Amino acid sequence: RCVIGLIRMVAPAEGGCGSGTLHRRTPTTTAAPPSDRQKARRRKQKFMSKLCDSGFEEDLAPSPSPSPVRIEVLPLRPHAGQLPTWFLQYGDIGYRIQKEKEAHFHPCRSLEQQPQLTAEARCTLVSWLISLHKYLRLSFESCCLAVNIVDRFLVSTPVAADCFQLVGAAALLLASKQVEVCSPRISHLLSFCCDAFTKEQLCNLECLILLRLNFRLDAPTLAFFLDYYTNYLDASRLESGCRFPADSSLAQKVCELSLADYAFNKYSPSVIAGSALWLTSDLMGGQWAGELGSHLALECKDKLKLLVSLNKDMLETICTL
Repeated sequence: RCVIGLIRMVAPAEGGCGSGTLHRRTPTTTAAPPSDRQKARRRKQKFMSKLCDSGFEEDLAPSPSPSPVRIEVLPLRPHAGQLPTWFLQYGDIGYRIQKEKEAHFHPCRSLEQQPQLTAEARCTLVSWLISLHKYLRLSFESCCLAVNIVDRFLVSTPVAADCFQLVGAAALLLASKQVEVCSPRISHLLSFCCDAFTKEQLCNLECLILLRLNFRLDAPTLAFFLDYYTNYLDASRLESGCRFPADSSLAQKVCELSLADYAFNKYSPSVIAGSALWLTSDLMGGQWAGELGSHLALECKDKLKLLVSLNKDMLETICTL
């Protein structure tokens, strides 16, 4: 049973913070009224204890400045005919490391121990996470890691149906802290849950997820393999001189559809990413230049093709943009 506790916040006594120096006052017959400078100093010494997003108590001013506007930072793209530096320097090494870890971070049957959750409920939650990460301008890596955190948590802990959305919000918060430079505010994240949960509940569940996962958040994701395979195909295209229409944006949309479908949980992220690029190449009229010709990849590609046909209207709208 999912138990969500409450975190008690105890505000420090007024005037008790800081390490000020005591000054001895000389006795006077009449107490002089405080000057404007003394009033300003006393007002400046009053602090308010507030629970920040990371869970630590910080001393903030009584009138905090408004939150800065989030600016969309686009990833650096290489020029035409060039490959990114990370792929040239340690792309193959990183790929081998992620492939070795993939089996340890792949929850195939996450809903077997969940009597209150169904595949439809998971599809609804993952679709909400996909829309939310786009609205918050987070990377696709954060979205894939959040889904992986949810599935791995479901393997170890039974979750009630009314707490399932809170699990998704906590997973997205953890994924953004792992991947992004700046994570979204807790109050902003809870507003998308119609304020059905409190900040204390989200922070408590965040700690519980970390304990259940043994603080292991470096899972190989679908976004990593999709990025690697895209650069790998571009490198082979540059070496052979043939033209390969590698459309990573369309392949990413196909991967988003597979994330929400529980039937694709039995396939590893590397197989889904390669099959999505393979299917995208067929849809765009190109020739597949990859090395994923196994029976499992072919089976995954056929199921992805069926999934795309069921969501054809949405993909046609995306292709026209």
